[in-house]
Amino acid sequence: MDMDNMLAGGALGQFPLEQWFYEMPVCTRWWTTATVVTSVLVQCQVITPFQLFYSTRAVFIKNQYWRLVTTFLYFGPLSLDLLFHVFFLQRYSRLLEESSGRSPAHFSWLLVYATSVLLVLSPMLSIPFLGSALSSSLVYIWSRRNRDTRLSFLGLLVFTAPYLPWVLMAFSLVLHSTVPKDEICGVIVGHIWYFFSDVYPPLHDGHRPLDPPAWWIRLFEGRPIESEATDIDNDFAAAAAPELR
Repeated sequence: MDMDNMLAGGALGQFPLEQWFYEMPVCTRWWTTATVVTSVLVQCQVITPFQLFYSTRAVFIKNQYWRLVTTFLYFGPLSLDLLFHVFFLQRYSRLLEESSGRSPAHFSWLLVYATSVLLVLSPMLSIPFLGSALSSSLVYIWSRRNRDTRLSFLGLLVFTAPYLPWVLMAFSLVLHSTVPKDEICGVIVGHIWYFFSDVYPPLHDGHRPLDPPAWWIRLFEGRPIESEATDIDNDFAAAAAPELR
């Protein structure tokens, strides 16, 4: 390879990790990044897990509002288990976000819904860290929307997508020897979203109660172009009306 080709490759190409990072949609990209950074900071003892978990007393009495976010970012110290979680997080979060359209409005509203419900359920079920629950919600929604997709788990087990959440729960049970109540909670939250977004609308004239409100969509997309064009046409029509009379 000559020097010109090397320079061209360096200018136009990217390192595989960099390319993988920038190909991720915006919400998935920053959630994945924040998850890895949080674990690195804990590993380096810059922060501790005790500063990250969700507690209603710490948040609403001691005003430690960052816990509303950090509870979804910490999956444990740097380990194979963390790598496993990050892989499933970015993979199925990315697939869901890409399927929701170019704008992050719909996917970000899904995250707002899921995080809000999980924060309400957390004190009742004593789940201090909610990252796995949120990830399970997204995995469940994706699996129900892609029911004919065939998957292979660790190259040993082949199954269709709707079984994926249950396979992951069984794996977690074997790995940690405890019932994964956070993942079960995530599946319940995900099922509520799936029901009202995919099952309920065809039965009720297309009504979608969990769709983002118009003001939320405007935060990401601005004023719809079609609406602007209609307003301009109406203005021209109003101006021309006296002449036609």
